[in-house]
Amino acid sequence: MREAIEKFLRYLRDERNASPHTLRNYRGDLEQFLDYLAPPTATPPSLTQMDHRLIREYLAHLHDQRLEKTSVARKLAALRSFFKFCVREGWLPQNPARLVATPRLPKRIPAVLSAEQINAFLDSLLQLETASDAAAEGTRRHRRPGADEEESRLLLRRDRAILELLYAAGLRVSELVGLNLEDVDRNEQMLRVRGKGRKERVVPYGAKAQQALERYWPVRAELLCKARRSGEEKAVFVNYQGRRLTTRSVGRIVKKYVRLVNRNWDLHPHALRHAFATHLLADGADLRAIQELLGHRSLSTTQKYTHASIRHLLEVYDKAHPRA
Repeated sequence: MREAIEKFLRYLRDERNASPHTLRNYRGDLEQFLDYLAPPTATPPSLTQMDHRLIREYLAHLHDQRLEKTSVARKLAALRSFFKFCVREGWLPQNPARLVATPRLPKRIPAVLSAEQINAFLDSLLQLETASDAAAEGTRRHRRPGADEEESRLLLRRDRAILELLYAAGLRVSELVGLNLEDVDRNEQMLRVRGKGRKERVVPYGAKAQQALERYWPVRAELLCKARRSGEEKAVFVNYQGRRLTTRSVGRIVKKYVRLVNRNWDLHPHALRHAFATHLLADGADLRAIQELLGHRSLSTTQKYTHASIRHLLEVYDKAHPRA
């Protein structure tokens, strides 16, 4: 069975163009299932011994471990995909996981900051950047800025460009860190984005993000120069060592600036994507157009933002109507 899992993961990587993040999740979920079936040192049961009752017992075990329903559903989806592959390869007559019901998931409406709150947040970063530049100029008149001061100033410009672009284009964080220089059309203000399954789409970005990017390009060149890396480095967003930023790094960047503005906000990179879609919808954008911009395969995935907009309307109604 371990050999079958390795072949399945190679299939996902080579034929389905699955991302490293997706591959890690599938590997972790399938290995956890194997560990449940047999200790690491023992021989797991063969594929032909798999049936729906065994999978149901595994899901009950996960439930007893107080795992979230969303996590249980994801692990079941991984098993379904794996056994579907086994059927396709002729190793199994049928998919045993198809007979197992998916846990009923709560319908969660994403909490989204208002357009005014997002604008105020991003504008505060511009104010920080302006103040940092003014302080650096004042310091130069008396002494040479220290290495830490200069690093902080450079990274602030980079970080503002990241936050502006996340909101301006509604990018997933993996799409943002995967951007290469050749993907940015500075004249047309367009991005070529590689989404899930390596599917490409073209997304516009606005004037504010363009301004932040134009201020970032010299910083990027300086970061690469200080790291003694060649200008042939493809990544748009790099760290102080001249290496491509990771998704975790972007998450830390967002949290860092949220704490400076409002500690009560639950703002993370994906929340900016939610805000992008919800604010477009609230201002009259077509749902199909938003689906294309977000790179959603199914319109039903995009439709959750209509619920967020309706919730916002109800909140406004409850606050404003005299007989609400």
